[in-house]
Amino acid sequence: MLALSNNDIMALCALLGCSAVTVVLLVRWLDAKRIDRQIRLARERRDAVLTRMEEAVRRLSADHPAADPEGILSLSLPQLSSKLKDGTLSPEMVLHSYMRKALDVTSELNCVTDYLPECETQLAHLRGLKTKGLLYGVPISLKDNFNYKGHDSTLGLLNQLNHPASEDSVIVKVLKAQGALPFLKTNIPQSMLNYDCCNPIYGRTLNPLNHKKTPGGSSGGEGSLIAAGGSILGFGSDIGGSIRFPSAFCGICGLKPTDNRLSKLGVKKSAGGQKSVAAMIGPLAKDVDSLVLCMRALLCEEMFQLDPTIPPLPFSEEIYSSNRPLCIGYYETDDATMATPSMKRAVCETKELLEKAGHRLVPFTPPSVEKSMFELVLKGILADGGSTFLDNFKGDRVDPTLKTQVTSYGLPSWLKSFVSFIVKPVFPRLSKLLQNIKGISSVKDLWKHHLEVEAYRQEFIAQWKKLELDAVLCPILSPALTIGYPGKLSTAVSYTILYNLLDFPVGVVPVTTVTKEDEEGLKAYEGHHKDYWDKLLKEALSDSIGLPVSVQCVALPWQEEQCLRLMKEVETLTQERRTSNL
Repeated sequence: MLALSNNDIMALCALLGCSAVTVVLLVRWLDAKRIDRQIRLARERRDAVLTRMEEAVRRLSADHPAADPEGILSLSLPQLSSKLKDGTLSPEMVLHSYMRKALDVTSELNCVTDYLPECETQLAHLRGLKTKGLLYGVPISLKDNFNYKGHDSTLGLLNQLNHPASEDSVIVKVLKAQGALPFLKTNIPQSMLNYDCCNPIYGRTLNPLNHKKTPGGSSGGEGSLIAAGGSILGFGSDIGGSIRFPSAFCGICGLKPTDNRLSKLGVKKSAGGQKSVAAMIGPLAKDVDSLVLCMRALLCEEMFQLDPTIPPLPFSEEIYSSNRPLCIGYYETDDATMATPSMKRAVCETKELLEKAGHRLVPFTPPSVEKSMFELVLKGILADGGSTFLDNFKGDRVDPTLKTQVTSYGLPSWLKSFVSFIVKPVFPRLSKLLQNIKGISSVKDLWKHHLEVEAYRQEFIAQWKKLELDAVLCPILSPALTIGYPGKLSTAVSYTILYNLLDFPVGVVPVTTVTKEDEEGLKAYEGHHKDYWDKLLKEALSDSIGLPVSVQCVALPWQEEQCLRLMKEVETLTQERRTSNL
């Protein structure tokens, strides 16, 4: 019998080892090639539909020339709606004016992912209508995750490509019933659980006000497009600020309603199933009047019939149009993320304007925000240890802006606990984060968590009621962060995600811009914790002179009209101050 020497065995093992490594490398190379091909085909398809959009612009503008396209684009939504209804403008004129502008905008900012050519067919339908809806002839943009029949809702994920929706989402059906023309879809961050705006399929969307800054996310394509004038009204979704960040970062208005005030049927989520933190859809526009008209249109019998789970609450004109002085709580900072000089100034100046207008402003301190962020928000969103979220990335390429999140969520539970213990003395916030993303180990503990969330909500409402508040004025993280930072600063979302946890309606209004004095004051910013994340936030917000700073207006659940009323008051007073200073 032939025997192998030790050297022979070692050589054979080495050969087998090299073969195994070669196979692994080959599999990875083939996988990378597959991903590259999928991305290339998706981008080619996007280029093709944008070419089709250009052809539609030429055809529509030839058949329905607009004498003053820029004049059309300068109209507010109520003004535009009025001219469409009385026939001064035709839907065709308005549509091709916005289509042309959207093409110009996306060539610079990369915010459009899909054209919806069905809008051309809808034009013929509009001509036959006897009754014109509140949004008759108005072009509408949609965030990528809103289902539109025959089109993908990708979430920026390869595994969602080539899976066109079988029917429109309810909100799209209601928009069409009101005469609106959904005409394109916009970009998002991969998976949507990020407030930057980049994904491997369609790339990065830029902030129209400063290309070094992010437009925010996850409704970043909407914020960028609307701020640059390529859409007059758009729709986004919000689980931690995803409507409000793009609104604040791009200097427009946005509204996150109470959960289930508007139908979410047919709107995709990146990690469905969790109940601790409410995700919601809502409108974005350049002004509050546009949001109000939109809510009037959507809160209609059509939506209540299509989705019987929506409470049949039409828009309350009485609440919105009231001139009764309000009792408004306010705070300049929370105990989780120290507000920067510009954020504090935005609240203080707005408070003074509201007081001069006859409203009563009282200090309000939201209870235990930092504790709620770690023990309620993080623990709830990642109750499964992040496994549902991580499933999105199987067979996909992780965008660089998400690598910090994906890596930390993907650590084994025991390793999260171990690292949490090790870093606690030097980085206590990181320790808390790791401790609360391990996942909830049993159904009993999950139910206990739900009770803790409800107890916090009731504590917050009791404090609100004790002060007899009608609404609250507070900061929102702004101005826009430098590109690449949001994925490293998930803890900085405390001002926004708090109201997803509470499920309160909240809107964003731009009130000022960063001054030289704000920039100088930021140099001394250390934050509450003086840790690595506070230093990162300071870096992310620097070099921002001239960029918009916004405030949030908050109301109790189901009081969207009260929220919008305060937003309108803030907007009006801010504009009057700006005019008087000219």
